[in-house]
This record gives sequence, structure tokens and C-alpha cells, in this order.
Amino acid sequence: MIEPVHAVKARRNQALADLLASVPYIDFLGMRFDRRGDELTAILPFKDSLLGVPVPPAIHGGVTAAFLEMTSLIELSWSSTWTQMEAGEPRPHLPRTINMTMDYLRPGLPRDAYARARVVRFGRRYASVHVEAWQDNRDRLFAQATGHFLMPAGA
Repeated sequence: MIEPVHAVKARRNQALADLLASVPYIDFLGMRFDRRGDELTAILPFKDSLLGVPVPPAIHGGVTAAFLEMTSLIELSWSSTWTQMEAGEPRPHLPRTINMTMDYLRPGLPRDAYARARVVRFGRRYASVHVEAWQDNRDRLFAQATGHFLMPAGA
């Protein structure tokens, strides 16, 4: 029997909500994720507490790094557990960050930021992810990063 579309969407939305709830720092930053099929776009809504310097106003570099790391972690977790999630199996533990290399390309302006991550390499023990962040124009990145992650057993 074919599962109704609304049931599939509800199940996937709940799986994403459960994944996001497992990382409290995402809520602390105020991040959200827009899901279109298996593609995720991270959203960091602007708030004054994200500023690092008031003049000229710019998002703090640590906030930018955390935004990109959390985007990478969620994308890797989402893509690596897609098959288990679709089968209704429990999700394994989250990957662990080994390192992140950040490239700050321009100041993050006082406005919403967006990011998308792409899994570059996925192995049994390690994975590599590339992530890009922008604000008003997808072609005008303000930061990018490459991260390496230790995968949990059974991922």
C-alpha cells in the first residue's frame, strides 16, 4: 500500500524536528531548517545578540562558525540516516566534529543568514562536509567551511 503524501511529509518533518531537538545549541542560536524533500537549508534569523561589533555592525565570527558547524552536522546526520528514518528505525547517535576550517569571506551583515551543506565524502568512520553561507544573494557568500566528522557506529 502506498503511504499518503501528507503522512510522508508529517513523518519526515517529525524526524527532522527530533534531530534538531537533539542539539540544544541549534535552539540557542535560533536556527531553523527549511526542508524540501531531502534538501535542507539552514536559516539563522538575525537578532542583535548575534553582533560581534556594533560599528560597522557584523555578525560575530564565532556565531558564523557555530552556524556553519551546526548546518554541517545536521546535513550529515540527515543524509546519513535517511534510509533508517524512512524505514522507521531509530536514529543512531550524532557524528562528532573532528575539525572545521572556516573561510570568512566578508562580514556577516545584520540580517538573516542562510546555509547549505554538501557531504563530500562519506565513509564508515569518517565524513567530510562542505558548507556555504550567504545572506541576500546565494552567489555572494559571506563564509564557507569544510568539516571532518567521526561517524557513530552503525551510521
